[in-house]
Amino acid sequence: MNTIAEFTIIGRVGEIKQVGSTLRVSVASSFSRRDNSGEWVERTRWNEVTVFGEGTRGYVKRNIVKGDLIFASGSMGQTKWEKDGETFYGVTLACERIERLCKGPNHGEDNGPDAQRAAGRPSTTRISRSSDSDRGGFGLPEPHAPAWATRPSASPGSRRRERP
Repeated sequence: MNTIAEFTIIGRVGEIKQVGSTLRVSVASSFSRRDNSGEWVERTRWNEVTVFGEGTRGYVKRNIVKGDLIFASGSMGQTKWEKDGETFYGVTLACERIERLCKGPNHGEDNGPDAQRAAGRPSTTRISRSSDSDRGGFGLPEPHAPAWATRPSASPGSRRRERP
């Protein structure tokens, strides 16, 4: 029997820092609830997501800044280290997928398809060549996956399907 430890976070980016060959992205996620007196209380939790993959690191560097609303998912594992004779434990959130859901207020430049073409970079979205009826009649752009997501899967039992 296979077991798995995964995480999914939707939240706002706080800080992006380079640590060795990885990127560490701090993400704030908030929720509200009523306390015993009936008042609404908001609680914010901060998590640090570690991005290992080269393609994913490039995507984060090009497209994500502080304040953006992101979706991040991946695997998690416990880490253990010693410092000054004392043992510490932590959890590493190894990001395998990250996407910007909404630009935050700190986006100084426009990173849209037109601005990227002007800068000589490929667009992050493509317009679907299929008829409008295939996409519900709205002519919506087809999402463009980062390069790391388009690699052929190494395992024969992969759930990823090829598009027709």
